[in-house]
Amino acid sequence: MTSNAKTVQEYITELPEDRREAIVNLRKVISENLPKGFEEQMSYGMIGYVIPHSIYPKGYHCTPELPLPFLSIASQKNSINLYHMGIYADEKLLNWFQKEFPKHSKKKLDMGKSCMRFKKPEDIPYELIGELARKMTPQDWIEKYENAFVKK
Repeated sequence: MTSNAKTVQEYITELPEDRREAIVNLRKVISENLPKGFEEQMSYGMIGYVIPHSIYPKGYHCTPELPLPFLSIASQKNSINLYHMGIYADEKLLNWFQKEFPKHSKKKLDMGKSCMRFKKPEDIPYELIGELARKMTPQDWIEKYENAFVKK
């Protein structure tokens, strides 16, 4: 479910009550832990954290007029999702997260390439997500992104 909200606050306001608190808490944990240089904005119908053009003028290779996406959170039909592009591009980071997850949750990790799905708000390991948010700076992400996705 993508949203047509123009602002993060509008997105949060339109959430169902049972999802609103979880998204607000995720947003708080991410905002408090992301290294300086990422910016919050609505991105692809979700709350996104991007590297702005002022830091990375090339933008996203598929759509250069958009800033480089890094992390997003969304309330989808059946779950609350966290999308982390660093995990997709960095096998070491992925392995760390998969190893740490069972220490923070009694649930099995439900994960795609960059997407972690949480069926219930109480399943979200906020502390672990805070740690994950701290693990990659904008410069780290730019290097990984260019090595993994930008054709030379």
